[in-house]
Amino acid sequence: MTQAYVLTLSCPDRLGLVHAVSGFLLEHGGNIEEAAQYNDSATGLFFMRVQFGCAQHDHATLSEHMASFAQHHQMHWSLHATAQPMPTVILVSREGHCLNDLLFRWKSGLLPVDIRAIISNHRDFYQLAASYNVPFHHIPVTAATKAQAEARQYEIIQAENAELVVLARYMQVLSNDLCTKLEGRAINIHHSFLPSFKGAKPYYQAHDRGVKLIGATAHYVTADLDEGPIIEQDVTRADHTDTVETLTARGRDTESQVLARAVKWHSEHRLLLNGHKTVIFR
Repeated sequence: MTQAYVLTLSCPDRLGLVHAVSGFLLEHGGNIEEAAQYNDSATGLFFMRVQFGCAQHDHATLSEHMASFAQHHQMHWSLHATAQPMPTVILVSREGHCLNDLLFRWKSGLLPVDIRAIISNHRDFYQLAASYNVPFHHIPVTAATKAQAEARQYEIIQAENAELVVLARYMQVLSNDLCTKLEGRAINIHHSFLPSFKGAKPYYQAHDRGVKLIGATAHYVTADLDEGPIIEQDVTRADHTDTVETLTARGRDTESQVLARAVKWHSEHRLLLNGHKTVIFR
């Protein structure tokens, strides 16, 4: 029976890499369905994503052969079977627009994820979680309990075998320790007003200054607050007729769309890290 796989890899660039990868897949019964590659002349690195079908080997056997092949080419690689959607845990606080959007897209079959748990430092969305039959974990966070709260969060993430953690407007700063544990598998979303309008009510501050562009950034979580590798960004225009309410609504729509695209690309294994940047095979 033919199984679908996605192979992603990066390595020092050299002649014949596309030929070598396609030859390896042919030798092992792989039928390439989609392929994309990128050569970064600034770093001398080669990046590739290949989607293929294979009936000759199972995942474990393919991985074993790939490990030997990759070692020869100094490749960092991963091989994913696409039959199962990506196990995902969502963290949220009191703004639910991104959470609601992700849940709807998931249940509508628009995102290849399996949302296994929602974690929040407030109780606001337990009914929303229940309506989608998703376990809801209320874990309050204070300065005194932050370490214990994060330990419990990570315990849930590990228990659900989450390959992706989404901070869908989770308004708590993660510790360096948790950021390290979630490196490369946690995505955050924030508005585009940083660093100009920090703190509470950024849309009120932006309206007061008469901004003409509002937007959002989705990025991987790192210990450097809001400075992880950027995945996706978008903007929408504003003008003098906008109220705080319309400005906020437009900003929330943009945040939801940007986060959904980032989650989709990650769960389809279209993202590769390139130092402080990302390579995205859309």
